[in-house]
Amino acid sequence: MTYVIARPCVGHKDTSCYDVCPVNAIHPSPDAAGFAGAEQLYIDPTECIDCGACEAVCPHDAVYPEAELPEEWESYLKVNADFFRRPPG
Repeated sequence: MTYVIARPCVGHKDTSCYDVCPVNAIHPSPDAAGFAGAEQLYIDPTECIDCGACEAVCPHDAVYPEAELPEEWESYLKVNADFFRRPPG
């Protein structure tokens, strides 16, 4: 299982989750070239260790365990995974 960032993050990109992630699974980082153009933050499903630290600090209630992702935002499971399948550039 992994954690997923859903619709409430869009347009906010609050970095509280990024700051507490012990394995740097949340991207793009605030200092990355692509941060300004990113619509939201994303959790890499291969790096996430399911610790829940990100969920606990998100001020927008945008982070969910995959199994608890509200039905209306199930598409964000794919949105997060697809972000990491894009070629660099």
